[in-house]
Amino acid sequence: MAESSSMDPRLPVLVGVGQISNRVDRGAGVLEPVDLMAEALRRAEADTGTSGVLAAAESVRVICLLSWRYADPGTLVAGRVGASPSETVYTVMGGNYAQTVVNDTARAIQRGELDLALLTGAEAWRSRSDSRSAGGRPDWTAQPEGVHPTVLMGTGDNLSSPGEIARGIFLPVQVYPMLDVALRAAAGLSIDEHRRQISELWSRFSEVAASNPHAWIQQAFTPEQIAEPSPENRMIGFPYTKRMNSNNMVEQGAGLILCSVAKATSLGIPPERWVFIHAGADAHDRWFVSNRSDLCSSPAIRVAGRELLAAAGVGMGDIAHIDLYSCFPSAVQIAAAELGLGLDRQLTVTGGMSFAGGPWNNYPMHAIATMAGVLREDPGSFGLCTGNGGFTTKHSLGLYSTRPPSQPFTWSEPQAEVDRLPSREAADDYQGGVRIEAYTVMFGREGEPEQALAAVLTPEGARTWGRTTDTRAMEAMTRDEHVGRSAKLAADGDLTL
Repeated sequence: MAESSSMDPRLPVLVGVGQISNRVDRGAGVLEPVDLMAEALRRAEADTGTSGVLAAAESVRVICLLSWRYADPGTLVAGRVGASPSETVYTVMGGNYAQTVVNDTARAIQRGELDLALLTGAEAWRSRSDSRSAGGRPDWTAQPEGVHPTVLMGTGDNLSSPGEIARGIFLPVQVYPMLDVALRAAAGLSIDEHRRQISELWSRFSEVAASNPHAWIQQAFTPEQIAEPSPENRMIGFPYTKRMNSNNMVEQGAGLILCSVAKATSLGIPPERWVFIHAGADAHDRWFVSNRSDLCSSPAIRVAGRELLAAAGVGMGDIAHIDLYSCFPSAVQIAAAELGLGLDRQLTVTGGMSFAGGPWNNYPMHAIATMAGVLREDPGSFGLCTGNGGFTTKHSLGLYSTRPPSQPFTWSEPQAEVDRLPSREAADDYQGGVRIEAYTVMFGREGEPEQALAAVLTPEGARTWGRTTDTRAMEAMTRDEHVGRSAKLAADGDLTL
């Protein structure tokens, strides 16, 4: 148990966590996202063991929502939980921002600019999709024109280059399977060996979700049930079946309460509820995938991870619990490799976005909330959580423990070092002979291949993109390794194998 009398009173501490999975698929009434957030924060207050905590909030910070566009959701949430904050914060899109907001909040608390903040996010995508399918629109809260948050956090710059967009490559379900094919080729695995590796990884994730009370899919799947296409598990983008994709058809919300040690003490929050944020780090890889030196690494995760551990004075061997952002298997594999983690250890505390749930940008908040419970059950141990926005583009990391840190919260942003590392030229207008670097085959809902997309390299080593709808070629790409093969690229992007 932490002793507050000898601590820096400005240390940031996570004192309450709350989660809600509103099972509309089992008859629960629909809650709009702002009500999911309010309920998650009420649960977070209950988790502190003290009343009156929500009313003490000076800042309400909300992660970008996709199922409903509120102008200033923080103000709505504050009204529902009885808070009167001096500021509201809203982020742009990105699966990194839940951890980034934790890092930013911890910095503000450590500097003495803030004493207590509420962090939250939620999605009601299933209900929003059902309403849209019926030709309607939910009767959810609308705010008047001119309303806006005090702070808009992040940059909304497009994460796809004009050349990528011109070739129709701008969706995560297209890019992440290509990254996995690049990983397969780099590892020298056959298609069958690779399928077995990623399905075994995802099977272990599903086992964690099966015992997570907040998981949307509480079922353990065998590797075969994940790898093999079926009516319930259709192929999306080779080599990924549906169960290897993030599950956004959820109704989930999460809330965190962060404050200073001094505030936690004054509110009477028991120290056994405290989880300290020891260090944080943020960095991004080359903004456009076209300019990455390769498609199977993340220099930003590697450098940020090194800085995070150094700031906290620990090594990766000291980290007992880990949750890596898990939108697709390639995201986990890349992060694990860069952080020096083997795929044989458990890399999730929730069960991941395919099984625990993938509420768009807010998954990491669920991971952090779950991690807090794990660390309270294992006092003194360390837990690492990561967030990922874009196409393994924007990264955020946080290190947590019930053990008080020996120094103030430290945040690193080693972007300058990442930017000095090698990149690759893009050749958007190139036509001629190319070598296939990575690829995927995208499938329709009836299980038929619709088009193959490929990252290709010119003879000079620049990267561009091609596509084909040739049925024979697409079928061959799912059977035989095509990385390294020669092809011809036309001016319109048509690829001839």
